[in-house]
Amino acid sequence: MAEKSEKMTKQELSAPDAFQLYGAEASDWLMKRSQIISTVAVVLVVGGLIAALVQYFNNRSEEAAAKQLGQTLESLERPVVEGVPLQPAAGELPPFKSEKERDETTVTELTKFRTDHKGTDAALTAALPLGKAQYRLGNYDGAVATFGEYTKDAPKSSPLLTAAYEGQGYAQEAKGQLDQALESFKQMSKAEASGEFMQGMGQYHQARILVAQGKKDEAAQLLADLKASQGNAAAGRLATERLAVLAAQGVKVPEPTPAATQKPDAG
Repeated sequence: MAEKSEKMTKQELSAPDAFQLYGAEASDWLMKRSQIISTVAVVLVVGGLIAALVQYFNNRSEEAAAKQLGQTLESLERPVVEGVPLQPAAGELPPFKSEKERDETTVTELTKFRTDHKGTDAALTAALPLGKAQYRLGNYDGAVATFGEYTKDAPKSSPLLTAAYEGQGYAQEAKGQLDQALESFKQMSKAEASGEFMQGMGQYHQARILVAQGKKDEAAQLLADLKASQGNAAAGRLATERLAVLAAQGVKVPEPTPAATQKPDAG
């Protein structure tokens, strides 16, 4: 038995190494399937190329959309001349006959632009001037929806979020939706924290809404805090004026809260 075992061991030792065997089989498999593998390699390369092309055309699409938006907004900035027929210079568009005509043209052109360039950053940005035009025309439902698209899809770091929340709040206020407007202006205050744009205006608008809701004491506290924190900034001056109106109505002007009087650390 020992001899048989020894012979088996010698046979096993003389047998092809497993790695050599699998290596030979793999080589044979590769040779037989070299065309398939080449095709797969090409597909992988083409797949990467397609991804690069998609990115390239996305960038080109964004670039083209941004350029088109700039041209559209520039044409919408031409002056309004009422009651005086003017002949435009060669190659120029005539002035608008009224602010209403400009707003109507803005809605028409930017709505089409956003449809044609859907999904681009430029189309998202166009929501802001479109929403403002809708608001001025009295289309408050449309304005709320348009500004809402921007607040939903824009990056949280966007400095334009403050303007979007403000426009949304104004439109909700015009509809009599004071609770919703108050929430929009609260979100505006949060957006202000990421930059210096329109600092304090969200808090000022909140105070306005609270006054409209009959919560004048609560509004006075917000305004007193705003006056203390913003000083001579636009929001601070507006708060001072609004506090004077409330005081004339018999509302007691409170002292600002300690947090409002704290200055940011200079270090």
